[in-house]
Amino acid sequence: MERQGIRVNRSVIIPRDELNYSFLPSGGPGGQHANRSSTKVVLEWDVTGSKAVGPRQRQRIQNALRSRIDSAGILRLSSDRHRSQLRNRDDVTRRLADLVASALRPVKSRTATAPSASARARRIRDKRHRGEIKKGRRRPGPDD
Repeated sequence: MERQGIRVNRSVIIPRDELNYSFLPSGGPGGQHANRSSTKVVLEWDVTGSKAVGPRQRQRIQNALRSRIDSAGILRLSSDRHRSQLRNRDDVTRRLADLVASALRPVKSRTATAPSASARARRIRDKRHRGEIKKGRRRPGPDD
């Protein structure tokens, strides 16, 4: 993570001023510390209003993360894994960078392949063999 922002990949750096951090009390065990300190971190990033990404990149991010982005175009992530606010802040920032990087990575198109002749022959041979095994388990009929 850099001073001016979060480096997502070689071409994208999200400026720190586009990120909004808020802190809440974390749930779960932890006793007095958990009750008195706000260690849970919620990170908000306005994808639609961001100047860090171009229109094509923005579209790719919105398509890939559509279940995580709300109707206002804000991506919200939270972390309360650690007891420390600083560690949770680093965790949620790292997760944002990883999410956006994976969303920007182009999806490889699937190349259609067909099974080889030997693979088809092996499949038929195995099916016949399996049938013979099952036939051997049957109760003999009157003509056997």
